Amino acid sequence: MGKPLLFYSTGKQSPSLTFGEALLKGQAPDRGLYMPEEIPVISPEIIREMKDMPYHKIANIVIGSFLKDAIDADRLSTLINDAYNYEVPLEHVCDRKYVMRLDQGPTASFKDFAGRMMGRLMNHYLSERGGKLVILTATSGDTGSAVANAFYGFDMIKVVVLFPVKEVTARQRKQMTTLGKNVQIIGLDAKFDDCQALVKEAFSDPDLDYLNLSSANSINIGRLIPQIVYYFYAFARLCNDSTNDDIVFSVPSGNFGDMMGGILALKMGLPVKKFVIATNENDEFPTFVDLGKYEKIEPSKNCISSAMNVGHPSNLARLFALYGGNMDEKGQVHKMPDMVKLRQDIFAVSITDTETKQTIKAAWDKYKLLLEPHGAVGWRGLEHFLDKTPEANRPEQLSVSLETAHPAKFPEQIRDILNFDPELPPSLQGLEEREESYDLLNNNYSDFKNYLKGKY
Repeated sequence: MGKPLLFYSTGKQSPSLTFGEALLKGQAPDRGLYMPEEIPVISPEIIREMKDMPYHKIANIVIGSFLKDAIDADRLSTLINDAYNYEVPLEHVCDRKYVMRLDQGPTASFKDFAGRMMGRLMNHYLSERGGKLVILTATSGDTGSAVANAFYGFDMIKVVVLFPVKEVTARQRKQMTTLGKNVQIIGLDAKFDDCQALVKEAFSDPDLDYLNLSSANSINIGRLIPQIVYYFYAFARLCNDSTNDDIVFSVPSGNFGDMMGGILALKMGLPVKKFVIATNENDEFPTFVDLGKYEKIEPSKNCISSAMNVGHPSNLARLFALYGGNMDEKGQVHKMPDMVKLRQDIFAVSITDTETKQTIKAAWDKYKLLLEPHGAVGWRGLEHFLDKTPEANRPEQLSVSLETAHPAKFPEQIRDILNFDPELPPSLQGLEEREESYDLLNNNYSDFKNYLKGKY
């Protein structure tokens, strides 16, 4: 093996680490997020060769470009093949417009792609080095169930998930709270941002160093790298023979990990014309792109696209770093990014709950396209972009909107809007009959810290 790629902290006050070290650390000691010191580039020729490859082969190329000297190639291939054993449908809607359904994994969420890969990588490194981990993560909906399922049953890893009790659906909650074993779930009468703040404070608390805490949120670089893959997959599957073909992606966004996976794909050489970053009514990022001034939303607004109820996305620190700026974990801007370049790459838009509901109905009535609230935000965002961009609003423009969760996770919304229940995928069948178990805590760091010390 050669010299492995190193990962730096966006806080600029912590030393760079190898991938394995950054993966197990989660957040840097200076509260920054890890980023690759160099971004590997994949040639246009190799991207075209991906056209007939299965998903796991493309994942080997993309993930392997970051980890080629950090893990044995055969071992990495085995982990990838085990993680990606389900379909990734690209549903045709009209012209060259598609919806990529990232909802076919074991928890019916796009977060399965990152969670399953990260769980296997962490287990690999722990098996090599010894020791144990406590995975501490906050969820606004799908992260918790994806992480809990991805790490379920691993002897060397305990999982602790915090969630806002009033802002997840019953099915999202039960996917976490019915597991047991090495998985502990904690509900807070608070917002997602509050849950995330407790997690971040625990990471920087020296009194908890003995727990060997790590994160499975998108603040962990191990979540980010696997999310790059499906952007390459979509383009390779759908591109035409023209070397000038490019793609528009619309990404419904909350904590912006999925967006960062896409931006890294762009920096790796994927021919992306524009990223449409669609948020719900938590519009701090679209406002920033529009006005050049960043202000958190505190408290975050409770929208029907609940997993996107984020008033300050953690991954903005990474986006700022990639465009030459600097933002700390609290959202303070210390150096502005290159706004000209950022606006060239990104179109940001906020979608109201009213628009979201109208989009679910219109997509079904017009195309028999079944969207849940998050996917509807993405699809409506794409429509906004095309309406405002005449040069992209052509039948031949390849466009893909991401569907990030299965509609059956949101039966109440689908029933209210479309008057029927979405069919349950196998991963959600029988969930209602399973017994739940979770603890309730106050939104107070001292209580949370004492809980962790008493439990572990």
